[in-house]
Amino acid sequence: MPRPIFLPKRETWAHLWRWLALSSLLALLAGSASALFLVALDWATQSRESHRWLLWGLPLAGFAVGWVYLKVGQSVEGGNNLLIDEIHDPRQVVPLRMAPLILVSTVVSHLFGASVGREGTAVQMGGSLADQLTHLFKLGPPDRRALLMAGIAAGFAAVFGTPLAGAVFALEVLWVGRLRYEAAWWPCLLAAFLADQVCTTLWGVHHTVYRVELIPHVSVLSLGAVVVAGVTFGLMAMAFARSTHAWTAWVKAQVAYAPLRPLLGGAVFALAIWGLDGWRYAGLGVPVIEQAFQQAVLPWDFALKALATTFSLGVGFKGGEVTPLFYIGATLGNALAPVLQQPLSWMVGLGFVAVFAGAARTPVACTVMAMELFGVDMGLSAALACLVSAWCAGSVGIYRAQRP
Repeated sequence: MPRPIFLPKRETWAHLWRWLALSSLLALLAGSASALFLVALDWATQSRESHRWLLWGLPLAGFAVGWVYLKVGQSVEGGNNLLIDEIHDPRQVVPLRMAPLILVSTVVSHLFGASVGREGTAVQMGGSLADQLTHLFKLGPPDRRALLMAGIAAGFAAVFGTPLAGAVFALEVLWVGRLRYEAAWWPCLLAAFLADQVCTTLWGVHHTVYRVELIPHVSVLSLGAVVVAGVTFGLMAMAFARSTHAWTAWVKAQVAYAPLRPLLGGAVFALAIWGLDGWRYAGLGVPVIEQAFQQAVLPWDFALKALATTFSLGVGFKGGEVTPLFYIGATLGNALAPVLQQPLSWMVGLGFVAVFAGAARTPVACTVMAMELFGVDMGLSAALACLVSAWCAGSVGIYRAQRP
């Protein structure tokens, strides 16, 4: 009797069950690591806010992190770009030391006040842990590539609480303007959703809730405002990416010994924050993001946060770019809302995702993130803002390993 065509073949079932097992194990590891990281990050932030004198330890903390990476971390200093390179051209297993090094160094950066994010840390932990499984189970290059992408998805999803966006981000971030999914969509979706559940349900670590109170009806006026805002967000994203690369190149040219870069940069940063009372630009800045959704903030917040973050990353402090990009986008949207005469929280929400879309060149993932965070009604306006932003941001993004 012929087999019904709608039933999967035995090989298909074996493939699905195999990836269910691998993705579940990866999600347990990446979700638990992200939960530990978020708890440690919350402790670091509260400690810094309660004991602001810790800011003066930033230069020594920077030197310590730089020295450790010089001695034992040079093979993993590429961070997210290393993971992307390994997916494109597999060479060797990503060292397990990447996970603890980036976790500790990021927490140290936040404890002493550097303006860095957290996405890079979660993605690197997820990718590093995933690659240990490829070695353990002796996976071939195609499966290794898929599992590395699943590790990126799991880390992103767990740290932001956006599993679908995490899966799409892992599929989109490798190439500019293309969403490649082939054999990786199933592992990425599984790992992202399960890692988010491990972080929130198993470990009870939850995420900040942002609310867009009013989304205007679709009209020529509202869509025109989205396009104008999208152009502005894209130009901001381009400035951020170029500034980060420029700071990094300039500091390396001026200071040959790597640990001295964060030491000197940390001293300059600490003096600026303390002397100018710029505490709102230190660390993640989540309270300012929350404030931006509710009321007017300082119109120059986005520019000073961009300067603080590009400088911190440029001199060698570890972390990520994404949460600072959320801050920059949210506060820029806050400044644009009265100019464009549009609802405040709506413009803030658009900026939140669109500046990141332009800097990372991942408009689809950021559109999905907007719907996960703010509701499906944000889909159309977020898609337009993210696409315009990514187009206006140009060819230079925060991830140099991306391919056209």
